[in-house]
Amino acid sequence: MEQSPKHEQEQAGPEQKIAQWMVDEIRDKSLLRQEDAIAHVRSHYGDQYVFVNEQGNASLEKEVKKAFRKLHRGRIAWDRDGFFWAWT
Repeated sequence: MEQSPKHEQEQAGPEQKIAQWMVDEIRDKSLLRQEDAIAHVRSHYGDQYVFVNEQGNASLEKEVKKAFRKLHRGRIAWDRDGFFWAWT
């Protein structure tokens, strides 16, 4: 029996829900700034999905980024100079 997308979303873990929110934001607004993503994740899911990287910047946890890459399948790119994601 195949599950509906809504049912799958209900069963998705926090990493998948965050990733889906990110894709939806980029779809709606054309880009997503890292600072906005970090603020959303912290306020809705807590600090366990955020860490400070070697450069001293807040970043999303590895499993969140993995789920995000799986969802967008190469259609979204990271602009490391501007600290945002956008459609390719």
